[in-house]
Amino acid sequence: VKFRSKPQLARYLGNQMDLSSFDFRTGKMLMSKLNKNRQRLRYDNNNQNKGKPDLNTSLPVRQTASIFKQPVTKVTNHPSNKVKTDPQKAVEQPRQLFWEKKLGGLNAYDIAEELVKTMDLPKGLQGVGPGCTDKTLLSAIASALHTSAAPITGQLSAAVEKNPGVWLNTTQPLCKAFIVTDEDIRKQEELVYSVRKRLEEALMADMLAHVEENASDGEALKDEGNSSEDMESV
Repeated sequence: VKFRSKPQLARYLGNQMDLSSFDFRTGKMLMSKLNKNRQRLRYDNNNQNKGKPDLNTSLPVRQTASIFKQPVTKVTNHPSNKVKTDPQKAVEQPRQLFWEKKLGGLNAYDIAEELVKTMDLPKGLQGVGPGCTDKTLLSAIASALHTSAAPITGQLSAAVEKNPGVWLNTTQPLCKAFIVTDEDIRKQEELVYSVRKRLEEALMADMLAHVEENASDGEALKDEGNSSEDMESV
């Protein structure tokens, strides 16, 4: 391959070799110019490392939606990254996509180590995203209700079904847009009433059991007292 100029040779080599000290006419490297470039590069690196010392001893706050503020170790090896060097200048907090998938395979057990039955979601709630199951959708909705004060509407954009990784709204759960109807509200009210009725019956049964137990203990103490009196009279 023949090269007619130094720029043509630079385009062919790319970033594999530094041609700033190369003489195209003689085909040799100019050692004097190469040494100057090395000295200038060393000088720039030393001046860059001699920045003003950071005398701030307070730790930054973790950039998450955690309830409790958790201090973390400050990272200073990214001078061009404002989020790393100064958390107060962070415009948007990074959010991990599809983090609910990490909860897959986890189940809840009661005190008797029996599997707790999961909740049944309404048919109008349809998941969005790769491998989105009912358990994943339930985790997403529970998290959105707990961490966000905004109304839960689901993914309003239709483009999210084609490419969830690009068009996903991280502030909303992993489900398609839905509308809560009056029928849904009525069913929920009936469910709450049924649960409260069962709780009332359980509390009443527990109270009656305590009353019966106390009465039995009183009868036993009375019989024991009568037996002691009879023995003393004998």
